[in-house]
Amino acid sequence: MSERELIEKNMSLNIEFSKYIFEHAEFDDNIPKGAQVVLLPDYDEELSAYNLMIAEKQREKGQPVVYVRIEKLLAPRLSRVSKAELEVKYG
Repeated sequence: MSERELIEKNMSLNIEFSKYIFEHAEFDDNIPKGAQVVLLPDYDEELSAYNLMIAEKQREKGQPVVYVRIEKLLAPRLSRVSKAELEVKYG
């Protein structure tokens, strides 16, 4: 897989993780301030290895590191509408 593809996958994964944090604020409370967060998708070994390599290069001395293992991503949804009804009137 090319580096560009890995970066694109990471961008999508980061967006999904941000949504998760928004919905589960208590999860965010357990991440130390200033920590390096490393997303490790169990479903994509190549992306996990890439993220570990990048994290090692970017980590600052003494910086806490939080590894987030992600089991899987659910199928994307096109809409967040829970219920819709049609009302059609003629004339």
